Amino acid sequence: MHQGFTMSEVLTILVALTVLAAISVSMWRSHQLHARRGDAIEALLALQAAQDRYFGEHARYAGEKQLTAEPPAGLGLRPVSARGFFQISARNSEDDLGYWATARAIEREGLSPDTRCVELRIDQNGRRFAIDAQGVDRSADCWR
Repeated sequence: MHQGFTMSEVLTILVALTVLAAISVSMWRSHQLHARRGDAIEALLALQAAQDRYFGEHARYAGEKQLTAEPPAGLGLRPVSARGFFQISARNSEDDLGYWATARAIEREGLSPDTRCVELRIDQNGRRFAIDAQGVDRSADCWR
């Protein structure tokens, strides 16, 4: 009786391990992208709440210049999401009775870009939108 593995057995095990590693890396990347999108959603919902407070006090929504100004003159928010993955902005309508809050992905060295959810938006009515790198609507994918 001889001991050890044949070359075909070793190759079969290596192929199986390679497939498992590829699946694991793909799942890990998906989880990381989902967590980054959560950073954008958190920032946009905070901006929405701040806009609601501002509107209650001033009967209009704050514009881009009031984003970082301290209350009561502004919203008192940072122009970047909490974990730094998204640039945050707010643009109000001409009559100041509406706004768009936008979170745009920031490209960072060492991180693969999220091409599926490049920009997330929310308006004064709570309508949520998102687009990918080509400008295609990805609202259903990005806001969950």
